[in-house]
Amino acid sequence: MVLQKQILTSDFVKMMPKIKIFSFFSGCGFLDLGFENTAFDIVFVNEIFAPFKEAYIYARQLLEISEPEYGYFADSLVSLTEENGKIYLQELVKDSRINSNFIGFIGGPPCPDFSIGGKNRGKNGDNGKLSDAYIELICQQQPDFFVFENVKGLWSTKKHRAFYEEIKCKLYKYGYIITERLINAIEYGVPQDRYRIILIGFRCTLVKDKGFNIGYSKVIPEKIFPWEKYVLYPQNQVFSYGWPQTNPFVENSEINCPTGIPEELTVEHWFRQNNVVYHPNSKDYFQPRAGRIKFEAVAEGDARKKSYKRLHRWRYSPTACYGNNEVHLHPYKVRRLSVSEALAIQSLPEKFALPNNMTLTNKFKTIGNGVPYLAAKGVANTLLSFLNMEKINYQEEISYQLELP
Repeated sequence: MVLQKQILTSDFVKMMPKIKIFSFFSGCGFLDLGFENTAFDIVFVNEIFAPFKEAYIYARQLLEISEPEYGYFADSLVSLTEENGKIYLQELVKDSRINSNFIGFIGGPPCPDFSIGGKNRGKNGDNGKLSDAYIELICQQQPDFFVFENVKGLWSTKKHRAFYEEIKCKLYKYGYIITERLINAIEYGVPQDRYRIILIGFRCTLVKDKGFNIGYSKVIPEKIFPWEKYVLYPQNQVFSYGWPQTNPFVENSEINCPTGIPEELTVEHWFRQNNVVYHPNSKDYFQPRAGRIKFEAVAEGDARKKSYKRLHRWRYSPTACYGNNEVHLHPYKVRRLSVSEALAIQSLPEKFALPNNMTLTNKFKTIGNGVPYLAAKGVANTLLSFLNMEKINYQEEISYQLELP
């Protein structure tokens, strides 16, 4: 029986389509890792900030993942939309099509200009312009599919939503059919309450060539795209559990896990699972400047304020945002979270680590910017499931038909 299982697994791998991915705004590669561990091949990595790029390379060496086929592009994505950069990328995309079934672009442009707690400058901010540049790049290069990830504020805030709708209209014009979902990382098993908008688009020609009869010219119907397939913890269930609220802070205290909650979604479970005490980044944390008195005054689980939030060991974490003067405290230590603990909260594999020569500020910045690994993997699996569908027959009364450019 074991031999038969191995054969079936081998046959399944052989049947998997070859999918090459061009990654943009890669950071140290949380989103990429989710795709790499799903069956996608990352062949091009764009990261302009040298410390993040070096961390990306370092982590892949630890995980024994081969370097991207086309290497690392350490310049602004904007340069790839201009004449010389456009031609350069065009040649790479053309070459990658020779021995692959699909080409995809993935990326999460910097989000402070759309974040509710960020700069809020919208599309006119320096980071907001990068979102527009990423969409322009997609329209120019015409990958078979793309993934666009960003903060909830781009989708939920009125002034930013207008820009988001402009993006979608441009994609429609250039021949893409889309699907979108406001996900929460906790749905995929991440011990963190973190919303993100995920926009995925496919070339209309791809949809037509696969024989899909979906009728829509702009949006893939919800009944077709398998958004729910890899959701492990539906939001309406996970937030209805009797999660513990607060406990008086006692250094090095011991509290048993309450009954009736999914322990695997708690920070303490992930601390233990990732063996954070012995992780290479276990000693990487900021020393308290305010002194013990201020740190000890915050109860375990008191995360009401923007800063000086103390996590509860038997609860999920608030959004892992360690910049913008936010301070997240260890549940039962008189200190801030360590890098190893923050990586665990982002659901990274135990062996994932950041280099010793990277500054603490940059370590926490890249962790806070990253897409939680299990959420990235869930999105990748969802996308792959759709690409593997051979044919869908879907009929619905509509006023317009699929129009190909």
